[in-house]
This record gives sequence, C-alpha cells and structure tokens, in this order.
Amino acid sequence: MIWEVLNIVGTIAFAISGAIIATHEDYDILGVYVLGFVTAFGGSTIRNLLIGIPIESIWTQGDLFVVVFLVLTVVFLLPNNWIEYWDKWGILFDAIGLASFAIQGALSAVEVNAPLSAVLVAATLTGCGGGMIRDVLAGRKPMVLRAEIYALWATFGGLIIGLGLVNGPWSTGVLFVAIVTLRMSSVRFQWRLPRHPIWK
Repeated sequence: MIWEVLNIVGTIAFAISGAIIATHEDYDILGVYVLGFVTAFGGSTIRNLLIGIPIESIWTQGDLFVVVFLVLTVVFLLPNNWIEYWDKWGILFDAIGLASFAIQGALSAVEVNAPLSAVLVAATLTGCGGGMIRDVLAGRKPMVLRAEIYALWATFGGLIIGLGLVNGPWSTGVLFVAIVTLRMSSVRFQWRLPRHPIWK
C-alpha cells in the first residue's frame, strides 16, 4: 500500500514538473506529453533495469498512464498566467516527486534483498533519474549536477531505509516529510555541495 501511494504521488508530481518545464521551453502538445511522461516514468525505469525488476512491469501501470495523460492535458490547457502561478510551486512538486521516488526506489531494492549499496543507488536514481532525463531533453543542465543539494537527499532516504530505520507507514511518512523539507530548505537557504575553486 505504501509503495503504491508513493508511486502515484511521485509520478503525478514529476509529470506536472515535466509539463511545466515543457511549457516554459515553448514545446508543442507532443513535447508536453513526451517530457511529462519521461519525467514521470524515467526514474522507475532506470531503477528496474539496475536492480533486476522486469522492465515490462512499467507497462502494467495502465491506470496510472491514464491519470498522467489527463494531468498533462490539464496543464497544457491552463492559461499562461496560471502556468506562471503554478511555476512558483514547481520546486515543491519536484521535491515531492524526489521524496516519493527515492523512498519507493529504496523499498523496491530492499524487497529484492539488495545490499545497502544497491539500495542507495536505487533510491538516488529513482528519485533523480526522471528529472535528469527531463532536463537533458529540455536542453538544460541537469538540476542534480548544478543546483542546490538535490541527489544527496534521495541518497539520505535510501540510507535510512537500507539501515532498517523505516518499518511502517508512520516512519515512512516522517522520512517523506523530512526529504521534502530538506530539499525545500536547500532552495530557501541555497545549500550547496563544495565546488572546485576557480583561480583567476
């Protein structure tokens, strides 16, 4: 049940994120659908490939594909001033998708008895994979590599789950809120990882 809820929340949040970026890049309706679907399902596809879950399991989510299609249609039909309003919440949607997919990816790896290292990789790539593909297709530098701390929070979620510190709905909910809060705090306070110094 937890896995399904996280899957739905993360998929919808990332779909909206992808659609909003597509509208900013002045993509046509096909571009909105492509970018939205890739963002929504890209991370889970990469995760399945890495930890050995059959790739065709993606296509069993028929109802979720319909929901994403409807969500993307609504975003496409929104007036520009509404898109600008929703764009203010774009980072929040991205943070929700990051948290949902990071936890879901870690739980999927734990379910197949993967080692801690695989849990960390599954959490990180599931949380960040769709966004990375989105940014590349939109011609942007991937957020995970340049902006405020991003991928680290997905890895943090994987570590907590991999160490067995999450064992029920309540602890999962607390971890979800923690990752979203940390991601939003990174944006608010501009937390960044160390960079190589540039000497002039």
